[in-house]
Amino acid sequence: MKLALEQLLGGPCHHMVEVLGDPSQVPAWIDAIEGRPVDWNKMLERYRAIVDWPGGSFWRELLEANPDALVLLSVRNPEDWYRSASNTIFLAFDHLPPEARPWMDSVRKMLRDRFSDQFDDPAAMIGAFEHHNEAVRREAPASQLLEWRPEDGWKPICERLGVPVPSEPFPVTNTTDESRAMLGLPSES
Repeated sequence: MKLALEQLLGGPCHHMVEVLGDPSQVPAWIDAIEGRPVDWNKMLERYRAIVDWPGGSFWRELLEANPDALVLLSVRNPEDWYRSASNTIFLAFDHLPPEARPWMDSVRKMLRDRFSDQFDDPAAMIGAFEHHNEAVRREAPASQLLEWRPEDGWKPICERLGVPVPSEPFPVTNTTDESRAMLGLPSES
């Protein structure tokens, strides 16, 4: 989704990898996690869109700061999501270098407060995933909400953004093996 939105919007899209690659972002995100005031537009001024975490957990605040924004709810089968996340993202908390520990401790607090951090409990994590999606469906203005699945491809996103549909296939990246490699974990295959 990050690559697709960057292509469609002609600018960078924020994703967790942006924080990992630019530690100067960490203090502002920690302020958000700790409930301190954040100037969302200043914090994210160089980005055209935001996906993934930590942004996904602050979708309400981001929408309040950008009241005309499209809310793109990317959904998938909850069990498939849990299987993928437990083989990649959840493992990161135990396999990151020591210098990343303070940031990941904050991310863990964010998950505990706004989602769930019970990584070894599939029912708890899938429940949090479903609760998050339902909250977005219920609270985001219907006129601004686009529920999207990977198999939907470019068309619905392009229609809502008012941009032409690219001729090339929708980008497919961030596979389990790519994510594991980025985290320094052995391939699952």
